Amino acid sequence: MRHFFNCHQPAVHIGRGLVAGMGGLVAIAAVGALTNIVGEPLLMAPFGASCVLIFSVAGSPLSQPANVVGGHFIATLVGLVMRAVFPNEWWAVGLAVGAAIALMAALRITHPPAGATPLVVFASDPGLDFLLFPVLTGSLVLVAVGTLFHRFGKVEYPLPRKPA
Repeated sequence: MRHFFNCHQPAVHIGRGLVAGMGGLVAIAAVGALTNIVGEPLLMAPFGASCVLIFSVAGSPLSQPANVVGGHFIATLVGLVMRAVFPNEWWAVGLAVGAAIALMAALRITHPPAGATPLVVFASDPGLDFLLFPVLTGSLVLVAVGTLFHRFGKVEYPLPRKPA
């Protein structure tokens, strides 16, 4: 039973953890401020989890811009289609999350926080414009802030393209 509670993540210097937290603060604050400026909702709960990946493990493939933006987009699209086709029932929500995970994996744009996006769609029953506000706009702002933030901290983000 003890192996379930082992810490497999390498130790991080407290300063690095504080910097990651500051990155999340700046990113969510930027999206929130932009919400007030444009008058469209740009924040959603899965973006907090996206910030964990972008600022704490920027070198992970799951943190890369294509995964952040593409993962949220695909998961939202799946959620919207499933919500239009199926009733708002527990099994339909499960089907939407499973389909979103499968499609992200097939497209190689897996972003774990995006797995929660179909739950947001079913809970709020938004229109098609949800793809633009908050999903695309919000995720693009997170990636832009992450890119600028890591440039100042000399962290490589996004990762360079691997040669074919």
